[in-house]
Amino acid sequence: MVPTGTITMVGRMKFEQIRYAVGDGIATITLHRPDKMNAFTGQMMAELIGAFDATDADDSVRAVIVTGEGRAFCAGADLSAGGSTFSRGGSETVEREIPRDGGGLLALRIFESLKPVIGAINGAAVGVGATMTLPMDLRLASEAARFGFVFARRGIVPEACSSYFLPRVVGIQRATEWVFTGRVFPASEALEAGLVRSVHAPDDLLPAARAIAREIADNTAPVSVALSRRMLWRMLGASHPMEAHRVDSRGIMERGRSDDAREGVTSFLEKRAALYPDRVSAGLPDIFPGWDAPEFS
Repeated sequence: MVPTGTITMVGRMKFEQIRYAVGDGIATITLHRPDKMNAFTGQMMAELIGAFDATDADDSVRAVIVTGEGRAFCAGADLSAGGSTFSRGGSETVEREIPRDGGGLLALRIFESLKPVIGAINGAAVGVGATMTLPMDLRLASEAARFGFVFARRGIVPEACSSYFLPRVVGIQRATEWVFTGRVFPASEALEAGLVRSVHAPDDLLPAARAIAREIADNTAPVSVALSRRMLWRMLGASHPMEAHRVDSRGIMERGRSDDAREGVTSFLEKRAALYPDRVSAGLPDIFPGWDAPEFS
């Protein structure tokens, strides 16, 4: 049964393996293959990318929550193809024709999101079920959640850009332990390592995620949040704080003369809630001159 308020189609894309709902400024994306523990497929990847395209285009969406239906968040890649699951064309694939990693395509799309992304990890998050959460801005976990970077136990290597994200989230020593052993670990260990922000009783998980999303939606300027998100993530790769200083200076100049800044100051002085007029869909100022995402090759 489709929950009330759930959208099953955006544009020409029909959602079958996810659920997409928008209400009160919050978009909730639910992985929806509960009989398969929400195992990841190419179709799910495409639908998730389509959902993030929709959240970026919808100015009513101020924050995004991603969760899973049933007892799992995502139990990893769908292994129903057996031993050929990861072959991606097998011996016929020549070196210059490298297939794109589907988890990586999704991770890159989440990385580029214009809206804050909150993972509400309700159960098992293994393989791509764990790595897809790394470019999310905040991760909350249920006490029932379990995590595993199990790639070496399947004869493959980490994907979804996790060799970039995981050490930045938890540090290189914890990242190497989890990846080299491939063991599955509880939410308490994820919390201790900083992989998740907080751990909650199952019934309290989504309310906690929504409370954070609500704080963002009710109190902040959407363009400022979008730019701040981009600044924080991109500066993780900066070689010197001067790079951040340049970006900060451009950002303050651009936003300081905006209608949002005038409203932010005026509403504060008048002791009332702000009504920010600027919209993300109108575009963001370019405060990263010369910054271009690398091409895949």
